[in-house]
Amino acid sequence: MRPAAFSSEAVSAIALTLQLATLSTLILLVLATPLAWWLSQTRSRWRTPLGALVLLPLVLPPTVLGFYLLVLLGPQGWVGQLTQALGLGPLSFSFSGLLLGALVFSLPFAVQPIQSSFEAMGARPLEVAATLRARPLDAFFTVALPLARPGLLTAAVLSFAHTVGEFGVVLMVGGNIPGQTRVVSTQIYGHVEAMEYTQAHVLAAGMVLFSFIALWVLMRLQSKQRRKQA
Repeated sequence: MRPAAFSSEAVSAIALTLQLATLSTLILLVLATPLAWWLSQTRSRWRTPLGALVLLPLVLPPTVLGFYLLVLLGPQGWVGQLTQALGLGPLSFSFSGLLLGALVFSLPFAVQPIQSSFEAMGARPLEVAATLRARPLDAFFTVALPLARPGLLTAAVLSFAHTVGEFGVVLMVGGNIPGQTRVVSTQIYGHVEAMEYTQAHVLAAGMVLFSFIALWVLMRLQSKQRRKQA
C-alpha cells in the first residue's frame, strides 16, 4: 500500500513531470544548438537583440511570461486561433501548452552553455577543417559539436532540472488539472493549499534531493572539463 504522499495523484504528477522535462530537454537541444551556433559565430546587427530576446525569461517574472503565453495560446490569441482552425483546439490548459511554456522559459538555460562552448572553441579548429576541404556543415557536425559536448551536457542537465522545478509559467499556462497538467510543483502547491503538510514535505524533500543531484552532476562535468583543459 502506498503512503499518503505517494497517492495515485502524486505518482501521476511525478510521471507527468518527467515526461514534460524529457520532451522539453530533447526539443530544446535541437532548437538551441543551431541558435547558439549562430549567436556565437555571427556578426549580424541582429545578434544583440536576438540574444537579449533569448535571455528575456531570465529576468521576467514567471507570472508575466506565463500570462502572455496564456493570452497567446488561448481562444483569442493568434496561436490559439490558428490551432482551433486546424482542429486542434486552444493549447492553453493542455499538455501541449505546458510543453510550449517550458520550451520558452527554459530556452536560455539551453542556449547559454552551448553558446559558451562554441565561443570557447575559437576559430582555429574550423580553419583546420576548412584546409582539409571539409564543408561547413561537415565541420559543424564532426568538429564543432564534439568540441561543444560539455556545453551540450550542461544544457541538458540545466534544461531538465529547470523544467522539473518550474511553477509560475506551469500554473499560468497549464493550470493544475490532475492527470493532464498537474506536475510536482503544482502538486506541492495543492497540498499546501489543503494544509496537507506531510504530503507536501515528502514531495518537496524529493525536489531538494533532485536539485542537489543536478548541481552535483554539473559540478562534476565542469571539474572534468577543467582537468581536460589543464
